[in-house]
Amino acid sequence: MQDFLISFQQLLDPEYLLSHGGFYIVCLIVFAETGLFFGFFLPGDYLLFLAGLFCALNKIDVSIATMFFGILTAGIAGNFAGYWFGYRTGPMLFKRKDSLIFKQKYIVMAEEFYQKYGGSALVIGRFVPIIRTFAPIFAGVVKLDFKKFVIYNVLGATIWVSVLTLSGYFLGEMFPQIIHYVEYIIIGMIVIAFMPLAIAILKRWLKNRKSENNK
Repeated sequence: MQDFLISFQQLLDPEYLLSHGGFYIVCLIVFAETGLFFGFFLPGDYLLFLAGLFCALNKIDVSIATMFFGILTAGIAGNFAGYWFGYRTGPMLFKRKDSLIFKQKYIVMAEEFYQKYGGSALVIGRFVPIIRTFAPIFAGVVKLDFKKFVIYNVLGATIWVSVLTLSGYFLGEMFPQIIHYVEYIIIGMIVIAFMPLAIAILKRWLKNRKSENNK
């Protein structure tokens, strides 16, 4: 059991993944997190940032071009997998019981996010944990026009990977000492990434409380 917990902890540690897993494990994790419903807990934003940073500091034996296009391809392919899964399973997802790796509230959150932003949720949602995983699945559930899905998918993945991976790379090039502050960077990115979800949950709580008070 202890070995399992250690392995799970390492799976969530982007520094460990980059140092020991390298390029291919990064691409695999990006693919899983951007389309497979059980991948929502995996590190996303800060993994991309550190991938670029490690390329700049030569801590990983891969060029930034290879890393960039590898992650981009994995992110696009992951959304295609999510869309196909949602398209095939459809309404069954809304009847699926909660389990250790699936919560009904995640689909509800993706639905609300999608209703608010439409197809652009696939672009904006790239920067929001959980939504990043379930937005393409819900796009498949509602059977978003496939041509539109392709455009939003490629656009969202390109912006997401460019902003995070290239910012990590160029910051590493300009300020190599930034590697000593990785822990603080990760904490900051986690806070920023989850802030939209925290605000949404707070708004929902206030709305429900107001409705109860008006009864």
